[in-house]
Amino acid sequence: MIKNIRISDRRFPIGKGAGSDAIHRDPIYSYAVTQLIDDSGLTGTGFAFTLGEGNDLVCKAAQFYAEQLKGKDIEELMAAFGTLFNQLSNEQQFRWLGPHKGVVHLALASVTNACYDLWAKKRGVPLWKLLIDLSPEQIVNTLDLSYLEDELTREQAIKLLKDNYAGKTNRMPVIATGYPGYDTSIGWFNYSDEKVRENCKKAVANGFTAMKLKVGSAEAERDIRRAHIVREVAGDDIRVMLDANQQWTLPQAISICKRLQSMNPYWIEEPTHPDDVLAHKTLAEAIAPTKLALGEHVPNRIIFKNYLQTGSAGFIQVDAVRVGGVSEFITISLLCRKYNIPVVPHVGDMGQLHQHLVLFNHIVLGHEALFLEHIPHLQQYFTHPVVIENGFYITPMEAGSSCDLKQMD
Repeated sequence: MIKNIRISDRRFPIGKGAGSDAIHRDPIYSYAVTQLIDDSGLTGTGFAFTLGEGNDLVCKAAQFYAEQLKGKDIEELMAAFGTLFNQLSNEQQFRWLGPHKGVVHLALASVTNACYDLWAKKRGVPLWKLLIDLSPEQIVNTLDLSYLEDELTREQAIKLLKDNYAGKTNRMPVIATGYPGYDTSIGWFNYSDEKVRENCKKAVANGFTAMKLKVGSAEAERDIRRAHIVREVAGDDIRVMLDANQQWTLPQAISICKRLQSMNPYWIEEPTHPDDVLAHKTLAEAIAPTKLALGEHVPNRIIFKNYLQTGSAGFIQVDAVRVGGVSEFITISLLCRKYNIPVVPHVGDMGQLHQHLVLFNHIVLGHEALFLEHIPHLQQYFTHPVVIENGFYITPMEAGSSCDLKQMD
């Protein structure tokens, strides 16, 4: 049973210009870390991602949630985790601070992810292995489907899983081949044009077949110039994505996105405010067939449901350290499977946890093994950092979710 808990505020300054985008110019990559220690000595580690200030507030909220798990057996918790998730996310006083978003939901993600890590370690398997071996009913028991009944009932979720289980065996080779990655670090916002050019060359040399550039400059000409630099260096066969990090108003987005279409972007990401579902619907229709990628700052399954219902998103970028953790991530992946919309997670964990979840998405749900974002800036701090070879994530084999950090305080 869970005997002790430990909450840690971990902050990691990164290199000059790294991590910068149109909104977040000087980030400090940070984790609000939850550790659940059981009576056998195993430690489950989970976290939520922030950019520095406020990380302590997430830690304080995580402490509140984690305290309620003391004395509980992890297998018993996970057998009906969807019920527990519903109870914690709707705790009356904390719910007022959300609901299901902001500091309290990030804190729930940290605790939820620690539960999944401890569960996998208790069984002695990587998280991806634990998840792909669960029955449809066991998976759905870990989910909270409330507020989704108009789109996905428990019975429909189980049927969707069963319908896709038939192809599991045919999708297992991804374990050996590895999961494709894409390079986000070629074009951080504060990087010079020349650095972007050199980074593109390195990414291609390292085997990446997709890469992403930050846009959203005050002068649209800068975005257009840099986007064409990436296309020129990468060539026509490389997928190039553009990410505005919510910088534009809708009129600005329509104007600049139409101009950016000349370099054939694979998607345009977060063009305007993440809560404005109807603005994204309008933009998606205006720039079709160019697709939008949405989700880095979408906090919960209900808003993702709205994006899917309106046909606004060509790609969903749900992040398990942004929504309520692994449980809500799987719920949203199920919704996306119903709509046949690809899930390409944002990796607020730098790919550590999500390398497990995309394997589950592909093998169990039948999502296309498209690619997973790769950001290397915190690799040195992990006990088992992700391994990328020739542009592919090599499948992790250690027990757990790959979220253990070195030198925990």
